Amino acid sequence: MDPTPAPHALPEVCDFTVFGGTGDLALRKLLPSLYHRDLEGQLPADTRILGVSVSPLDDDGWRDAVRSALTTHVPRGDLHEEVVARFTARLRHLPLDAQDPDDWHRLHALLKDRPRAEDAVRVFYLAVAPRLFGSICQRLDEIGVVDDRARVVLEKPIGHDLASAREVNESVGRVFAESQIFRIDHYLGKESVQNLLVTRFANTFLEPLWNSRWVDHVQITVSETVGVGGRGAYYDNAGALRDMVQNHLLQLLCLVAMEPPTYVGRETVRDEKLKVLQALKPMREEDVDRDTVRGRYVAGLVDGAAVPSYSDDLKATGGQGGSLTETFVALKTEVQNWRWAGVPFYLRTGKRMDRRISEIVVVFKEPPHSMFPGAEGITTPNRLHIQVQPDEGMKLHLTAKEPGPGGYRLRPVSLDLSYATAFQVRLPDAYERLLMDVMKGNPTLFMRRDEVEAAWTWTEPILNRWAAAAERPKRYPAGTPGPTAAAMLLERDGRTWQELDQ
Repeated sequence: MDPTPAPHALPEVCDFTVFGGTGDLALRKLLPSLYHRDLEGQLPADTRILGVSVSPLDDDGWRDAVRSALTTHVPRGDLHEEVVARFTARLRHLPLDAQDPDDWHRLHALLKDRPRAEDAVRVFYLAVAPRLFGSICQRLDEIGVVDDRARVVLEKPIGHDLASAREVNESVGRVFAESQIFRIDHYLGKESVQNLLVTRFANTFLEPLWNSRWVDHVQITVSETVGVGGRGAYYDNAGALRDMVQNHLLQLLCLVAMEPPTYVGRETVRDEKLKVLQALKPMREEDVDRDTVRGRYVAGLVDGAAVPSYSDDLKATGGQGGSLTETFVALKTEVQNWRWAGVPFYLRTGKRMDRRISEIVVVFKEPPHSMFPGAEGITTPNRLHIQVQPDEGMKLHLTAKEPGPGGYRLRPVSLDLSYATAFQVRLPDAYERLLMDVMKGNPTLFMRRDEVEAAWTWTEPILNRWAAAAERPKRYPAGTPGPTAAAMLLERDGRTWQELDQ
């Protein structure tokens, strides 16, 4: 029997340690998410939150910084004085020099400074550069704070290629067992992504159609209106393929294409996702040349405001701007198994595009026979449109008869499910769900080592071919859907990118 904790069970008492506790991720996402769980009564009374960073802040200084972050990132209606006071009372901050053994012993003392310290689950969230993952884990082991109940959370990226990913996995794996390692992809915590599993496997009408006989193709889009911002130094060494495709988009593809697991449990979902990654059509050099597009934004207009080019954005953060780094990727691939053989999957992602949206579109085939001769109006293929963000929900696009006498006038219509309208509750941030799963020890929505390495195995030939070709990314003005070559990628197959309002 699968030991996955009940979804509404409270976690055990926990010491939640955030390395990088004064960084952007901690203050913008992690601590507001933990506050919301405290607001909902899901943090046991004795749970502590420990911030570790190079900042010289004392406990009160960090509490002030967190209060400011909550004011900025938590809706005003969710800020209650007594809950903020209770939450900030949990906070402790430890300035730590990674090279100073005395600082690590102070962390040991802080973690041991509670009654029955051995009964508290220890979570170590590494919101730091991946190159530090291995050394931090080694230090934690050396000071004796890693036991069978300890867990470590790794933020993406896990390496920058297959070899470095294996190196990270091996260095962390020398200290923590695989069951204790939680590689986080926040997209998997989004309600609409989780609901994809329920839509597929808890409803009988879709599953018979979810295959190559009835599905024409699948599109997955993650587009952003923002540029690289303060991440220029990181981004110029990563690019859109490493930053988005290798993790977020491939994970969404896996959930669309995976076979039904026996049940949704700790390892069953991850087993099926791995099979999808292993079934992806290998990208040979000629496939990369034909089926991938990379681009880079130049100056343009986003929401009516003039924005600079990628090179200018990079120079503003201290970079040089002369690299071949891509800010946009579109590609075509295929899952080579019995269910999906012959069905193209189109993926695209980019920065400084015309809209901020993450969506999955499953486009079904046309009816085999048109039985309305002389009908007026237009028909479009049936589509299931799943919106991951910003307005989570889904639409099923159908063809219907427009009311009125005098024959058939056909018109596309949509069945619309908005989560906010249907459930009338605040949709929790993805990190809220994922942090609770870490504290409960439930790895279902996290990436396993073999998943990460399988994703890099498929992605690396694209990177290698791009590096060998040394062709500059195609330019696209900021505020547009990307390079024209991305549209041509579909047009040569007789298809177009689908938009939510089409």
